[in-house]
Parts: sequence; C-alpha cells; structure tokens
Amino acid sequence: MTQAEKEQDNGKDKEKEREREKEKEQQRGVKRPIAPPAIPEPPQEQIQSNFVVVIHPGSRTLRIGRATDTLPVTVPHVIARRHKQSGQPRYEDAWLLREGLNKPESNEQRQNGLKMVDQAIWSKKMSNGVRRTPVSADQARAYNCQIRPAVLDSSSRVKWTNTTHHPPYLVGEEALYVNPTDCYNIHWPVVRGQLNVHAGPGGSLTAVLADLETIWSHVIQKHLEIPLKDLKYYRCILLVPDIYNRQHIKEVVNMLLLNIGFSAIIVHQESVCATFGSGLSSACVVDVGDQKTSICCVEDGVSHRNSRLCLAYGGSDVTRTFFWLLQRAGFPYRDCQLSNRLDCQLLQHLKETFCHLDQDISGLQDHEFQTRFPEAPALLYQVRLGDEKLQAPMGLFYPTTFGIVGQKMSSLQFRSQGDSEDPHDEHYLLATQSKQDQSSKSAADRKAISRPSGCLEGEMSSQGGTGDLSDLPRSCGSGGGGGMQGETELGAAHGESLMGAGEVEEPVSAHLSRKTAIMSQFESKALGLDKAVLHSIDCCASDETKRKMYSSILVVGGGLMFHGVQEFLLHRIINKMPPSFRRLVDNVEVVTRPKDMDPRLISWKGGAVLACLDTTQEMWIHQREWHRFGVRMLRERAAFVW
Repeated sequence: MTQAEKEQDNGKDKEKEREREKEKEQQRGVKRPIAPPAIPEPPQEQIQSNFVVVIHPGSRTLRIGRATDTLPVTVPHVIARRHKQSGQPRYEDAWLLREGLNKPESNEQRQNGLKMVDQAIWSKKMSNGVRRTPVSADQARAYNCQIRPAVLDSSSRVKWTNTTHHPPYLVGEEALYVNPTDCYNIHWPVVRGQLNVHAGPGGSLTAVLADLETIWSHVIQKHLEIPLKDLKYYRCILLVPDIYNRQHIKEVVNMLLLNIGFSAIIVHQESVCATFGSGLSSACVVDVGDQKTSICCVEDGVSHRNSRLCLAYGGSDVTRTFFWLLQRAGFPYRDCQLSNRLDCQLLQHLKETFCHLDQDISGLQDHEFQTRFPEAPALLYQVRLGDEKLQAPMGLFYPTTFGIVGQKMSSLQFRSQGDSEDPHDEHYLLATQSKQDQSSKSAADRKAISRPSGCLEGEMSSQGGTGDLSDLPRSCGSGGGGGMQGETELGAAHGESLMGAGEVEEPVSAHLSRKTAIMSQFESKALGLDKAVLHSIDCCASDETKRKMYSSILVVGGGLMFHGVQEFLLHRIINKMPPSFRRLVDNVEVVTRPKDMDPRLISWKGGAVLACLDTTQEMWIHQREWHRFGVRMLRERAAFVW
C-alpha cells in the first residue's frame, strides 16, 4: 500500500470517528454551540443588467424598464376595474380635484395668493430693465367671450376603449378612455407619492396593493415582453420617495418578491437616484411631481435625513389654478369640467404648451388648441391670454394661490414607530444602550444645563424615548432669516423652547405632545418652493455642505418643466439666501437638464445606473431571505437608514 493510500484511509477513519462522536453527544443530550443566526451571504455572481427591471412609480405616471433600456416604458398609473355586480354605483378617483378646495376661505385665499403673484411679477424687471406692464384678465375676457369653435372634422377619430369582451380590468391609456357609462371603477393607486389608501371603494391597503400588482404585472408582460413565470430570473430596483411610509414600502416589497416573483430587490430613494442619473456627486434635489414636491440634500450617495421635506402640491395644482385663471379670462371651451378625466388631460396639455416662467414674455397673445373627444367632432378654438400663463406656474412659489384649506401641506421624516417583525430596530438599540453611555450622556446634559445660555447642545434624540428632534425643522443660525420667517414660524425662538433647559426634566409624554403641536403648526403651512429649498439646505449640518448644495440645485420631475424656470428659480434663491452665505458661496447654480436629459426620466435613469455599480452587490435582498427574515432585511441591506 502506497503512502498516499494510507493517508487517505486515515482521513476516512477520522471522519467516521467524528461522526460517531456527534451521535454520542446527541444521545447524551450535549448541547453544541449554536452559530448566530447570521443572514447568509448570497453568492457574488456577476449581475447582468438586462435581467434587472427598474420601477419608478409616480402619482400619475409609471416608469418601468430594463436597466439596459435607453428609455423606460411610460404609462398612466391608472387601472379600471369592472364591477363585480350589475347596478353597482360607479366610483372614480379624482385627478385634479382634491380635499380642501371648497372651503369658505378657499376663494379668498386664492385671490390673496394671486395678489402676491402679481406684486412679484411687477417687482422683477425684465431683461431690458423695464418693469413689466400687468395685463388685466378683463382685456382677454372681452375677446374670448366672442369666440366660437371651428369644426375641423365631423368625427374626432378618437374612440372609447372597446369593452364588449368584458375584460376584468384595463390599464394605462385604455383605462383613461373607458366610457363613463361602462361598469368600471377608475383607481389611481398612488396619490401624493404615497399609496392611495382611503375610505371609499377600492381604498383599502389590500385593494391598492392588488391594483399595483395588476398594473405592474400587465406592463411587464405587455410592454417589456417578460412572461411572469420568467421573473424568477430577474431582479428589481424599486424607487421610493425620500419621505416614505415604512408599512407601505414593506408591503410593496413583499408583493414584488412573493406575489409577482422577482428573485431579488433593491429599494432606493428617488433623490439619491436622481444624483446618480444626472452624474452629480452632491446636490439639493428638487423633485416636482404631479401631486407632490420633495426636496432633499444628497451628498455622496447619502440623503441627509434632516433636510428631507415633502410639500403636498405639484404640477396638477398648477393645472387646476391655470383652469381657474382661464375661466376668469373667458375660456372659450365652456363645457370643460375638472371632474372629467379627458378634460383634465386637455388642461394638462394646455398648461405644458402655454405656461412659462419668462418675465420677458408679456402682453396679450393669441393661441389656438384643438379638442378631440370620443363621439364628438374635432374642434379648433382660438384663445387670447395675457399674464395667466405666468401666474399659474408661480403658484408653486406662492401656494396660497392653490386655495387649499385645512390640509397637511408639509411633511418631514418621522422616527419609525417600530415593527413587530423587526425587534432589533432603532428603538431597541436606544433602549439597550449600556449604562455607561447613559450615565455619560446624563452628565453631559447636566453640564449643558449649568451653562448660562440655558440651551442644550446636540439633539435630544440621545435620550431614549423622547423622539428625534433632528426630524423637526431647524433654524441654523444665519439661515433663519430671509425668506423663511412668517412661513414656518419655527425659527430660533422655537428651537430654544424645544430645547430649553427648564424643560429637560419634563415627562416624555408632555415633551411629545409639545413636539406634536409644533409639528402640526408646521405641517399646515404651505411653503413656497424657493423657501422650501432654502429651508432644506439650511438644515444641513456644516457650512461646507451648505455651500455644496447652493452650488448644485438639481430640478427633476415633470411639474416644473416651464420655459425660463432655470433663471427664475436662480433669481429667487439668490435674493432670499441668508446674507452671510452670499459672501461665502462663489456660485449658485440651478441644473434643470443635466446632460440634456428629460428631467422626468432622471431618477429612473439613476436606478438603471445603480444596477451597474459594483457597490450594489451587497444591497440585494433575495426572495428566500425576505421569506425568512422579512422587514429586517430592509434594515440590514437598504442603502439608507431604515
């Protein structure tokens, strides 16, 4: 027998001996050391980008495509569901209409907002140094009231969606053109960046998730031509708002992995993806969507939590305001209704065609537009317009013009309320801090109280259950002045009352009730876009970061695509900047079309870029891991603080 054969036999004998020992231990009941339940590392295989689907769900538009696609598929994010029983009342989610528009104070607020807009238009000189001459709506009205449409064609050649075969649902354009007399309910599953959960038909969380699953599955099969059974070979990148509802994100991830059947997923924030898509390392991202506007400062791929701000208005509010201004000017299409989805579509088109933010375009101008509706002739209208085209988009800077009363208009990122599936979250970490840490913090607090200023340094989030004060609006020294005062009412005085020495010993419940009161006061305020940008930058920790943000203000989304927006926003930011920063910042820059790209696609493009990065390998959440560990995987793998 050779030496090699002897060694092989010895190895086999040792292996058998180890197995016998294990059996004996099990019989004796000996407990072997238990390995910690570490999340198994997935094999680091090379990801193929053409097997990654990027999904960017918006309130009005769904953008979806392979990471290798030049452009995503873009479809209206809407579904029509057939009634299950005949005689059911018809239900349709509103498009341009919303809560808070028909209050007694709404019209007065609208008029006051318009006065501020007119004052702002008059105060800014044109490029030739001359003040703009205001144009009264009455001048246009006299002409428009005489206009009668010309018939272009006896048939518009636009047809209602054919429903004779009674499909259980219709998606996108087909859903928009469902005849109102057909037995279908119309649902928009996302509203103002969040799932459209409401008390009406189809408004439960289960129903909204079912709508999302149906729309996304339909688009994946029809437009991307991927059979659902093949999705086990595909991965998904999901873009979510900067200020997100944790419960909703958890349910959507669950639906994508377990119901639709993707093999793995990455969840990332829209603002960070916008910087990836634009090729900027750091930027203050201003994302103006159809129904919400979110602002966030991103530095080297990280979204600053304190700087996140979501405003509950967007492009559809500008459209609705434009319609109100058109009516004041004698809009010749007199049957136009905000409750009619095809009229809403027409108004969106008119806003995108006519509106601008260029002060140099002044005086009355004649325009024309066509109406092409099913079962009606194609008509051509003439319309004369003056300042209405500039006043409507300026509503984004003076949101009282929208006439929304009694609604939550501003949101900040709240601390997580906790999840029963994730016991080791930030609450657990705070509660289990070592006694040494807690005693050192209490000593530091006592030292701070003894200071003559009577104001705590740092954030009270270190005190366990008191909540995260860093999530409150801040006034950071010089930034508290300028355009912010009177809008948020959360300047230095509030900062001191929140963190004053005399109130440190108050009960947690009292502190939280005070915080809630201040938050509700902030949330009822409708900050103008320029003031919100200043507020977001002001909440950055260091002057160096603030300087970076002022020199790179990135505007994305489809709600601010007006001619002249770059110069207009730049002018307002520079005029309202804190005086101390005007000296420090060399160059304030507003970027509206990086690399000459469509601003509506930049965030989606960033998701596609993310799929190709080597650093994303460790961020994938695999289906089997989600099945086993659930929402804990988001805390472990998300690229942002879950």
